[in-house]
Amino acid sequence: MSAVLDLYDRLRHAPDEETRARVIAEAFDLLESRYPHLDYLVTVRHLSETELKLTKEIEAVRGEVKATELKLTKEIEAVRGEVKATELKLTKEIEQVRADLTKEIEAVRAQVAITAAETRSSILKWSFLFWLSQFGAVMLLLWRLWPHG
Repeated sequence: MSAVLDLYDRLRHAPDEETRARVIAEAFDLLESRYPHLDYLVTVRHLSETELKLTKEIEAVRGEVKATELKLTKEIEAVRGEVKATELKLTKEIEQVRADLTKEIEAVRAQVAITAAETRSSILKWSFLFWLSQFGAVMLLLWRLWPHG
């Protein structure tokens, strides 16, 4: 506070305008040397203007975010629809493949059953011929070895 009073006294006792101007210039020089960033000080008006600008920018960004969100929601719903359609299509195709496989399995089972029956009859036929030939061989041996009487 004494610096202000000293400035006042120097201005009051200055003999002419040129000395007063010099005292004022020295005071400004002293002020600038104490506060080198004085020109960077922000006023309330500057803060209000900056706040308004930032508020407008925030609202603009919010609007863009909402628009993007709405667009993404629509795209997600479209993709969901496509996924459901694909899922239904795949389900139908899977059921068709299952039906085709069931038919093929039944055809293979029938073919296996026929082949098994044919094999069984073939084995039985050859077994019968084998038994018949064995019976003939045993009868021939018995006829040769047994005395005829």
